[in-house]
Amino acid sequence: MPNSHSHPRMGVVVGKKIAKRAVQRNYMKRALRELFRKAEMTISAVDVIVRPHKSYTRADFALVQSEFHDLIAKLPQFNEDR
Repeated sequence: MPNSHSHPRMGVVVGKKIAKRAVQRNYMKRALRELFRKAEMTISAVDVIVRPHKSYTRADFALVQSEFHDLIAKLPQFNEDR
């Protein structure tokens, strides 16, 4: 959804059904936040909620990164003054 701020925002939800251990859930959230932080300048002012449907580890990071960039590219671009 578009937001009224001049920057994009992201929320991450990783449930216990996806990753049982808190360590796994926190890694997944940290990785997604880092990917979002790196891509933030290319995203218009939108609110995004990311909810992974599969658990992933450090070994899967390259795949997660490419999927994340593909999803970011699909976000609508809104007119804004940056």
